[in-house]
Amino acid sequence: GLYLCGHSAGAHLAAMVLATDWAEYEVTPDIKGAVLVSGIYDLEPLLNTYVNEELNMSQEVARRNSPVLCVSGAVPAACEVLLAVAQHDSPEFRRQSREYCQALRSAGCSVSLLDLAGLDHFDIIERLSQDTYILTQVSAGLRRRP
Repeated sequence: GLYLCGHSAGAHLAAMVLATDWAEYEVTPDIKGAVLVSGIYDLEPLLNTYVNEELNMSQEVARRNSPVLCVSGAVPAACEVLLAVAQHDSPEFRRQSREYCQALRSAGCSVSLLDLAGLDHFDIIERLSQDTYILTQVSAGLRRRP
């Protein structure tokens, strides 16, 4: 099976993979799990920021590409999703992680939210190479499940 992992914008991309209706493409990827770290799951708040100066997103594009708004039956039933967020992430990253977790849970997905104390947006992913780091251990445990 396939396991996805992404941080920040990478978590957004991995979440969009989960939201994809793969039947439309006549494929069925064997996605077993996803570890989404400090991701952005709602693009609408970016519309009126400097970030959108380069992206030039319309509200329609932002909504269509916001995983929190695209949760459906597309997430494979056997897929376990782990969302991780840092204590010192911005309030927006923290809000979006909580809301995306709730949206997945409401759609019947197997999802957990790990709120990591004492870390910021960069520490949370930089420590992933450490065997004793909780996110490393939980991610490895996700891959060991049948």
